[in-house]
Amino acid sequence: MGSPQKGNPFNEANLPTIAEIEKNWLLTTLQASGLAVGLPWSEPGNSEVGHSSMGSGRIIYQYMPRIIFSIRDGSFFKNEALLGAINHVKEKKSDLHLMGLFSSGSVHSYIDHLYALLEMAAQNNISHRVKIHIFTDGKDSSPKLGLTLVKNFTERINILKQGKIATIMGRFWAMDRDQNWDRTKAAYFALTGQEGTFIENPLEYIQHSYDNGIYDESIKPAIVLENSEPVGKIKNNDAVIFFNFREDSVRQFTKAFVLPEFKGFDRELIKDLYFATMTKYEESLPVKIAFEPIEIKNPVGKVISGAGLKQIRIAETEKYAHVTYFFNAFEEKSFPGEDRVLIPSQPIEHFEDKPEMRALEIGDKILEAIDKKYDFILANFANADMIGHTGNYQATVKALEAVDMVLGKILKKILSMEKSALLISADHGNAEMKINEKTGEISTEHTMNPIPFYLIVPPYKAVKTVTEIELEKSQTLGFLSDIGPTILDLLGLGVPKEMTGKSLIKLFGIKI
Repeated sequence: MGSPQKGNPFNEANLPTIAEIEKNWLLTTLQASGLAVGLPWSEPGNSEVGHSSMGSGRIIYQYMPRIIFSIRDGSFFKNEALLGAINHVKEKKSDLHLMGLFSSGSVHSYIDHLYALLEMAAQNNISHRVKIHIFTDGKDSSPKLGLTLVKNFTERINILKQGKIATIMGRFWAMDRDQNWDRTKAAYFALTGQEGTFIENPLEYIQHSYDNGIYDESIKPAIVLENSEPVGKIKNNDAVIFFNFREDSVRQFTKAFVLPEFKGFDRELIKDLYFATMTKYEESLPVKIAFEPIEIKNPVGKVISGAGLKQIRIAETEKYAHVTYFFNAFEEKSFPGEDRVLIPSQPIEHFEDKPEMRALEIGDKILEAIDKKYDFILANFANADMIGHTGNYQATVKALEAVDMVLGKILKKILSMEKSALLISADHGNAEMKINEKTGEISTEHTMNPIPFYLIVPPYKAVKTVTEIELEKSQTLGFLSDIGPTILDLLGLGVPKEMTGKSLIKLFGIKI
């Protein structure tokens, strides 16, 4: 829920469905950032955290603070998976490669985790063997913040003599999750020193990219040279630590390094490569894992399955992992009675060129699922978040309008049924602020704003005045984790004792 001031696409978008819902149905707002979703104070929420909070029905302390706590108590520096990489390098007299996203945000990685790895290498006297591979952001941080981040980082490692930058590229290449193997191949060939733009000064290269209209997310893979040779290509006997903690955007790239039967593109398997990941990226990857996921008992999907009810998850590629893996509390496999529909995202570089994305197809699948009488349907419209990340104001307006049109069809269907309920919400803020109110600059980042929660349960309908609607929007009466218990309550299922969230049904005075 954003400001009514300039920079909020919701103020310009024509959203008749949302307007109808706000006027006639139940509305409140929920906290979806910071401590309310297990993140540090003042940290914006994100899709991973949001879906796991909703699906688990509880506040889960996320990987980022867990890792920070381990750094503070010293256990980080005794972590077996991380120490294994260092010992491998010592034994083989090889290089330690640290790779991951450089960002002011903390959606996928956190810079303090990298600094702790550099300190760990220094404690073990292998700083001279450390090579850093930088993936610039521009999606969860400002489009041109990369230059400042890399400049500050370079100054720090030069003073402390804690490694050298070996490659640099935008996340578009190294963190693809849509099987665009040409992007992954370009990133892989750069990190292995085979192919890319050869440079000597990373800062000059970033500035040159900016000057040519290429910003952080899309900076082309570059290999840093020293004395005409790559500073640090990944090779036989080396060790790699991938310090991203979010799983979905790193699986594809990780597989290129570790799978013997890899089929994404032709490459030779690097021999005796020690590969450690900060978290568990996927069930069967042959890697060492520094921080295993916390076991979460009885998430929403499992409770629904245990009751013998049918459920379905629907999303396009960009958000498929969120309605499945993350909503299921980090469970890869579907629960009995759970069906899944994956609609491939359009293979385009700039989502703002197609702000409607796959909203229409997702809507059609939802209507089909309603006709097939699924007890629970979970769907994600990626438009607001993905287009919001581009910072393109007008494209975001069109994205919102595309989703609203589809929601209109779904609402009409729901209202024609005798027994039904429709919940509409978000997992974090983004699309409601595309111009920073303080600086006037384009914003591509997530926000700290509360998110709307709409509940349509016929016959609980009450026509509201504009003043009443604005009052409801201004009141934040719950957490994102309250959505899980609310779903179970609507289905007439008991809420497990492990869930700390509270059903919003009583808040609205609904009797099931």
